[in-house]
Amino acid sequence: MVKSGTTNKDSNYKNQKIMNNEKSIDVLNTLIEINNDRIEGYETASKETEESDLQSLFSGFIETSEKCRAELAEEVERLGGTPTEGTKTSGKFFRAWMDVKAAITGKDRKAILSSCEFGEDKAVDTYEKAMQNDDDDLGIEQRSIIAEQYDLIKADHDEVKALRDNLVKQD
Repeated sequence: MVKSGTTNKDSNYKNQKIMNNEKSIDVLNTLIEINNDRIEGYETASKETEESDLQSLFSGFIETSEKCRAELAEEVERLGGTPTEGTKTSGKFFRAWMDVKAAITGKDRKAILSSCEFGEDKAVDTYEKAMQNDDDDLGIEQRSIIAEQYDLIKADHDEVKALRDNLVKQD
């Protein structure tokens, strides 16, 4: 039954918009989770390493993800959703962060950076999947936010990779 003054077309549009918002919220919450993972991983790494340059690097990565997470959470709320507070503590990503801790405990800089790069690969992949999402799932605003954040995450990834590659060349 359609309310007086509205048509089935109007009702279908509203239902479609709600479905799109739910899909958008799901995509954005996935990105919030990956940023939560990065924050948790780099907080652990910062506490465990004694190398000040790595602590500074990790601190910068934490700041990037905190900024990204805040922007994503604001957009989720604007769309009527609830931002996730969790992390992806399953599968390969979780094991990668555990590898970071193990590598740091051993004070092996190359292993630390290799584990960090693996985690960064997962973050970049998650953003790339979000950007490849159907146009119907994300609005222009969300696409813009995701593209800007992808650039930041990709720059962090590339920095870790360059540091790791320099160590590999020295071997």
